[in-house]
Amino acid sequence: MVTDDLLICGAGPAGRALAHRALAHGLTVTVVDPHPHRRWSATYAAWADELPGWVATEAIAARVERPVAWTSRRIELDRPYLVFDTAALQDSLDISGARLIQDSVTAIDAAARTRYDGLDLPSVRLASGRTLPAGRVIDARGIPRSPNLAEQTAYGVIVDRGHYPDPDALFMDWRDDNGADPAELPSFLYAIPLGEDRILLEETCLAGLPALDQRTLRERLTHRLRSRGIILTGAEPTERVRFPVHGGTRHATAFGAAGDFTHPATGYSVATSLRLADTVIAGESAWPASARAVHLLRQSGLRALLALPSTELPLFFDTFFQLPIAAQSAYLSGHDDLRGTAAAMTALFAALPWRVRRKLAAAVVVPPRLQRRSSSR
Repeated sequence: MVTDDLLICGAGPAGRALAHRALAHGLTVTVVDPHPHRRWSATYAAWADELPGWVATEAIAARVERPVAWTSRRIELDRPYLVFDTAALQDSLDISGARLIQDSVTAIDAAARTRYDGLDLPSVRLASGRTLPAGRVIDARGIPRSPNLAEQTAYGVIVDRGHYPDPDALFMDWRDDNGADPAELPSFLYAIPLGEDRILLEETCLAGLPALDQRTLRERLTHRLRSRGIILTGAEPTERVRFPVHGGTRHATAFGAAGDFTHPATGYSVATSLRLADTVIAGESAWPASARAVHLLRQSGLRALLALPSTELPLFFDTFFQLPIAAQSAYLSGHDDLRGTAAAMTALFAALPWRVRRKLAAAVVVPPRLQRRSSSR
């Protein structure tokens, strides 16, 4: 039996990034995944200042210097935004030096350790019946869906750049031209370049419990684009998104979404996984006290978003995107920036009208278990 320094469960962006950096630091690595060679199809993006210096330049498909948010007005965000070339990102996270095992992990025995070569080691049990020990075992398999977890959903199409006349790259477009009833759960348009010639147009439900389904999002996207003079043929490549925005385990043996890296109020996790890979490889905690406190504040932000009436969301984001860029960055990207995150949330709360403040305050003080949002809202 071969044992390695590190065994990683999962070969998605988080697991592959961790394996890539472990190999770069000279560790021996095993990666277990049911489909370790599967090509990724999702679109990933990040703020430029979030990424570590080791990320390959060829993994970036597009750079937007000033993305735009539409609330009740057009707001330019003075913070460069990067869109990954998904295939190039996957290839750049080279793990050819790792031992790849095509199998499913059925149990991780981090506490009940396995005796190997005179040492007590953590191990994993596989669907094939094998048990694999390693110096360290880290779970990077993501989060399974659950009716008790708020989710982000999206439906998108990829069109030629010339078919979309708007010059703006839209981080969030909350304008009400998607045909949705004002009382229904809202969604926004996310429109970002995938290079020089293509653009992704995606109707997105930021967070819902339950979230909007794919059919509703497709109908809203079609209606929105038609109202702007863009008629889809039905032959466009599509992208469907659905994942929990919270629910991982903040523990040294979990990484990526499985380790609760997903931002509860945005759904982003890839940049955090890239940035923290070296930290975890070095044996340091990804969750110092300041990061745990930041995460609790962000979870309260998620509760606030779920509680706000649909008609108030544009005002909420209008106010947020008027904050100084440093405050926006602290809340969106400051994994352990407790001072900055708290200051951003305090400034946002103070700038909102009293009617919105009351709703936010009521949502923040509810018990930690998120309450199911009525589908009629």
